[in-house]
Amino acid sequence: MKTDNKTILERGVAEVIIKSELEKKLNSGKKLRVKLGIDPTGSDLHIGHGVVLRKLRQFQDRGDQAILLIGDYTARIGDPTGKSESRKMQTEAEVKKNMEHYIEQASKILDLKKLEIRYNSEWFGKMNMVDILELTAKKTVNQMLQREDFKNRMKNAQEIAVTEFLYPLMQGYDSVALEADVELGGTDQTFNMLVGRDLQKAFDCKTIQDVITCPILEGLDGVEKMSKSLGNYIGFNESPTEIFGKTMSIPDNMIIKYFELATDVSDDALKQIAKDLKAGENPRNLKVRLAKELVKFFHSAKSADEAESEFINMFQKKELPDVIEERKLKATKWKLVDLLAETGMVASKNEARRMIEQGGVKVNQEKTTSIDLEIDISEETLLQIGKRKFLKVRG
Repeated sequence: MKTDNKTILERGVAEVIIKSELEKKLNSGKKLRVKLGIDPTGSDLHIGHGVVLRKLRQFQDRGDQAILLIGDYTARIGDPTGKSESRKMQTEAEVKKNMEHYIEQASKILDLKKLEIRYNSEWFGKMNMVDILELTAKKTVNQMLQREDFKNRMKNAQEIAVTEFLYPLMQGYDSVALEADVELGGTDQTFNMLVGRDLQKAFDCKTIQDVITCPILEGLDGVEKMSKSLGNYIGFNESPTEIFGKTMSIPDNMIIKYFELATDVSDDALKQIAKDLKAGENPRNLKVRLAKELVKFFHSAKSADEAESEFINMFQKKELPDVIEERKLKATKWKLVDLLAETGMVASKNEARRMIEQGGVKVNQEKTTSIDLEIDISEETLLQIGKRKFLKVRG
């Protein structure tokens, strides 16, 4: 289904730079090269990533050339956007591990048959010191310090690594190498994407990219940006039950935004949902619809119906799920923090400690708040995190 220009320019869009120029490109009949870069700094994609992936899919459906750029080189530095301190550089091995399933996950939204997949190691891996010096000469320190994150750090006498100055230049050079007509990104990427425009001009490129920024999707708390490290995300690869339950937990004031940015419901349907909310519709009913839309998209319509039934059983009838995964472990005595991390119920020990301290962990249906708790799993033990994640373990 071909996407119209109005949807490209307005649905899930925060800003277009420069709108009049992009409108000319869209009406020119030229097949545009549309770039979206993702750094594999983690192993999973979530529906926050899906916002810009959906915008890229719209260009695919319009007949343009979509380019998914995997930042296997830039990921080693880490984007300093929104960071108040320097990020630890990742190793090549860490980046490769994170990259393993990116394409597979992205394929849930993008048409791989029409997708150009590139890696910025293709050009950065060949650069020598002369090339790097030529690149750094294209921007001044004063220009780089206009970036809000860097301004704040200078104001607070916090250090800025030279590698972090390189990041916007590297992201910008990606647009030079790919001859991008359009670049997509979140609103937090505006500075970096405008550097891409500047570098295309500096390198006398045939095309100067226009920029579309998409809104940042807040996580389940409705406050912080969706992030795996904060545990407030809905992942592409999560189970139907997990997706459904997490969606039901979002604040009421996020319902419209999630429908607009994370689903393909029509604009008319969006208007009706807004009207229904204003007219007093129970937000829970709309969250059920939203949850089923997401489960159906990432799994199937049947899975959406089953997830709804299980949710009703678990939370209205206070029952345990019908099927709980079981895991056999070698050891019988564990620190709870270590056990949660070992079984993959949490992403890290830090997350385990945070969930325990917040009262989000139960052992055999009893809540615990001790991060020093040691347990014996020589007999079957039921672990629970939050309201939806269960696991039976035995040593």
